[in-house]
Amino acid sequence: MKPLIGITTYITSARFGSWEEVTSLVPQDYVRAIEHAGGRPLLVPPSEDGIEETLDAFDGVIFSGGSDLDPEMYGQEAHPETYGIVEQRDRAELALLEAALARDMPVLAICRGSQVLNVALGGDLVQHLPDVVGDHKHKHTPGAYADHDVQLVPESRLASLLGDHAPVKSHHHQGFGRLGEGLRESAHAEDGTLEGLEDPSRRFALGVLWHPEAGEDLRLFEALVAEARDYRRREHRRSA
Repeated sequence: MKPLIGITTYITSARFGSWEEVTSLVPQDYVRAIEHAGGRPLLVPPSEDGIEETLDAFDGVIFSGGSDLDPEMYGQEAHPETYGIVEQRDRAELALLEAALARDMPVLAICRGSQVLNVALGGDLVQHLPDVVGDHKHKHTPGAYADHDVQLVPESRLASLLGDHAPVKSHHHQGFGRLGEGLRESAHAEDGTLEGLEDPSRRFALGVLWHPEAGEDLRLFEALVAEARDYRRREHRRSA
């Protein structure tokens, strides 16, 4: 049986023919990446109910991209450029991530998801990167990814998977501030912006600000699926 990988969903309005409804959905790129990496993707709508029961069904979780986190979650007031806050999703994903980490379940956190990872471990965010770097290179055009390279930190888990550097696709205006407990820096953009972090004390807990699902390099997803397969075997032995 293929490892079952949960993918957290957005809450957003979507049109179905003549109907427009608030919907739980995720871009198909996430689904495709997990399928091509050898896993079985399952969508996880935001809910604070049944967290442990939900995780019982999975072998790993992707925390997907999306809108900005509520700054109250990390003790700040909202910047004028912070937008799209969905409190239901924020609360649900923080609870799900904390529970997944408590199980040492494999986690790949992407863009917004990596920010949830940092906040869940006590870190905070830079709410508007242009205030720091002086330009909009990480999100230059609405609806289009910014192509750039990242340098991987030597001896990090990300470096072991991607090498010294990697081309990536970004679309974010926020970044990491204070790092959460146990997290270490693992990738930087050319302007010095921190683009990746990880918790080396855990089986597999990686966060990247870029969007690997939008490219053709499946190495992060293949690593997640491999760790999820090992996690499943370990849990089955434990329950046998």
